[in-house]
Amino acid sequence: MNKDQCFQLGRIAKVHGLRGEVNVVLDVDYPEDYEGLEHLFLEQKGRLVPFFLEHFVIQPGGRALAKFEDLNSLEQVEPLVGSEAYLPLTELPELEDDQYYYHELIGFEVIDEVLGLIGPVQIIYDLETQDLLGVIHKEKEVLIPIQDGIITQVDKAAKKVFCRLPEGLLDIYLED
Repeated sequence: MNKDQCFQLGRIAKVHGLRGEVNVVLDVDYPEDYEGLEHLFLEQKGRLVPFFLEHFVIQPGGRALAKFEDLNSLEQVEPLVGSEAYLPLTELPELEDDQYYYHELIGFEVIDEVLGLIGPVQIIYDLETQDLLGVIHKEKEVLIPIQDGIITQVDKAAKKVFCRLPEGLLDIYLED
C-alpha cells in the first residue's frame, strides 16, 4: 500500500497501560465513523505496514483507544508511538453530493468568477490555521484559502473549483 492510495487517519500519541493498548490522536472530521475499525496502516521506516486491531474505541476529544492483535505488552507497542496511522482511500465514508474530500480536488481546474481560468490544483495544504489549494498559474504556485466566500462551488463531475479570489491575491504571487 502506497501513501498516495491512503489518507492519514491520525497518529499514535502514547501507550495506554501495560497490556499493549495505545492512544491514537485522530485527524478526521467525524471520528465516530471509525468506531470498531479492524485494521490500519502504520508508517514504519518510510513504508506503510498493516496492523490488525483487536479493538478500536473512539474516545472524547478526537482520540481512540486501540489494541493491536498479537501485541500484548508495553515493550511491544512503545516503538509505535509517534507513528502516523493511515487507511486506504476506499475506506473513506460516503459523502453527500455537494461535499468533497480535499484529495479529490487534485487536478481540478480553478476558475475565478472575474479572472477566469487560474490553473490546476496541484496540492492541498492541510494546515492547522488555514487549509489552502496549491494552484499553478503562469508557472508559479498560488495559494488559495479553502473557505466559504472564496470557494463558491465545486463541480466534481466537471472537475472544476469555482472561486471568488480576494482582490490583489493573484498579484502577490505574480510580482517578481
